[in-house]
Amino acid sequence: MSEAKRYTGSCLCGGIRYEIHGEIGEIIQCHCQRCRKANGTAFATNAPIQKADFKIVQGEHLLKKYKSTATTDRCFCAECASPIISIKAETPDTYRLRIGTLDTPLEQKPTMHIYAASRAEWDTISDDLPQFDERP
Repeated sequence: MSEAKRYTGSCLCGGIRYEIHGEIGEIIQCHCQRCRKANGTAFATNAPIQKADFKIVQGEHLLKKYKSTATTDRCFCAECASPIISIKAETPDTYRLRIGTLDTPLEQKPTMHIYAASRAEWDTISDDLPQFDERP
């Protein structure tokens, strides 16, 4: 039996620290307007993780939720505002991890761009990854 992978991550101020004991799914770069606004960047780099694999080991009291749509909660540090995860009502057992908060190096790379039709007019996608106008 193989040992589960273990990843660690934290927010900018270090107030929230988390562990993932399991796989990190397909890394996707999302260009929708909500992701751009929530992250203050041209796109958000996210990957699904299982809720059961995710554990906050420090600063759980700092994790705040913002309901960005009727079905999506965005979770962030109340101190430094680093986005950590999002939770969608239709997939409550799967979180979407903000990859930039990982402290453990990843071997995998992004696999696609979604909502590319909504990308910022000042942004250029300059890799060869598949681009989708919406979520495939």
